[in-house]
Amino acid sequence: MTLTVAHITPIMSLIAGVLILIMPRLLNFIVAIFLILNGLIGLGLLRWLHM
Repeated sequence: MTLTVAHITPIMSLIAGVLILIMPRLLNFIVAIFLILNGLIGLGLLRWLHM
C-alpha cells in the first residue's frame, strides 16, 4: 500500500484520538498540532508527504 496525503489525515486522527484518551490534559496541544499539520498538508507546504 502506498501512503498518500489522503491516508495521512486519518492516521493523524487515530494517533490524536489515542493520545487524548491516554492524556486528556494535552487536549489543546494535540488539537493545535493536528490542525496545523492538517493545514500544512492541505496547502501542499509539506512536499515530502506527497508521494
